[in-house]
Amino acid sequence: MADTRSHPDRPYVAVSAAIFRDDKVLIVRRARPPAHGLYTLPGGVVEIGESLRAALVREVREETALAIEPVALAGEREVIARDADGKVERHFVILAFAARWISGEVVLNEELAEFRWMRPGEFKDLPTTEGLADILAAAQARIEETRGV
Repeated sequence: MADTRSHPDRPYVAVSAAIFRDDKVLIVRRARPPAHGLYTLPGGVVEIGESLRAALVREVREETALAIEPVALAGEREVIARDADGKVERHFVILAFAARWISGEVVLNEELAEFRWMRPGEFKDLPTTEGLADILAAAQARIEETRGV
């Protein structure tokens, strides 16, 4: 089966979750491309007919085994990777959400090599995907707004 995400004819819409549990957020390290070895947020591609929030809940459950409650959109990122010939190899539009942990403990799968629950800002020395600090700051603000802080 061909990888339709490689050299696509259109961008793919994806979602990711900044999951807050108490005063910490879940950071995961990718086990394979894209973003191999980088710390980022769990998430993945939205399927046809699936709402953004349903995709977020499903992707987080599939990648981590956690149950979450999406709270609010926290930002967006666009990833466009080109091959050696300059052709678009990958194109993702990623909508990042703030979310609350509901239940479960992280169970890694083949996509994730490691996880850490960290306070926002503690990860500054880790290799991360571009814009992660900004997304986490916005997500933390959305979470605090819903608490009335």
